[in-house]
Amino acid sequence: MAFPHHKNNNMKYFILTGLFLFTCFAEAAEAPQPVDVPNTLAERVKACTICHGEEDKASRDAYYPRIAGKLEGYLYNQLRHFRDGRRYYQPMAILLENMSDTYLREIAQYFAGLEIPYPPPESIVIPPVQAALAEKLVYSGDPEREVPACSACHGQDLMGTEPFVPGLLGLHSTYLAAQLGGWHSGGLIRGKIANCMADIAKQLTYEEINALAKWLAAQPASGEPANALPAEMAQRCANLALENGDSR
Repeated sequence: MAFPHHKNNNMKYFILTGLFLFTCFAEAAEAPQPVDVPNTLAERVKACTICHGEEDKASRDAYYPRIAGKLEGYLYNQLRHFRDGRRYYQPMAILLENMSDTYLREIAQYFAGLEIPYPPPESIVIPPVQAALAEKLVYSGDPEREVPACSACHGQDLMGTEPFVPGLLGLHSTYLAAQLGGWHSGGLIRGKIANCMADIAKQLTYEEINALAKWLAAQPASGEPANALPAEMAQRCANLALENGDSR
């Protein structure tokens, strides 16, 4: 009676061995093959384009700004600010914490050199009173409160001023309102650091901030960056040159 039992054990052994080999072969066949990833900057900055993609991000998350085509000096300085804690957003701080100035410069050069069409202006209904308020601040400012025109720093076309002042067009109203609000209130470090933008934004009311954000987002992005700040603004915002003096 022992022989049939021994025979059954052998049969189980062969079945289990066959199943094990079949599983191994199946797993080997399904295992992903090594991928040859090109060692290029375009490949390495894909961590950036997850949020700051080449397409318009307004429909996905209006808080991610467009960085393609921004001024190189501006991008480089913002990368350093995130890395060094002068501007705070935790994912950016983690991503950049071990990167050298040289590598940050390469990233800035890459994105500054991208020529991608701007998205169409945001479709916003702006009451005439708000539109008039925004246009006054953009082109005339408010001398009584020592609020300069936005165009005095950001250029007549509002596309920025070389090398450090960013353009204001092609951005979502939600992002613009959040940034101006941060400067105004000192939220997340931005307005806690003494500089001319914080000083100016603190003079604005929330009504003015909302009007500016809507009006700017509704304008088409076109034109060229200005070459340099006017002498008055260069003096008032001298901290820009001091803060960024080693960026060129």
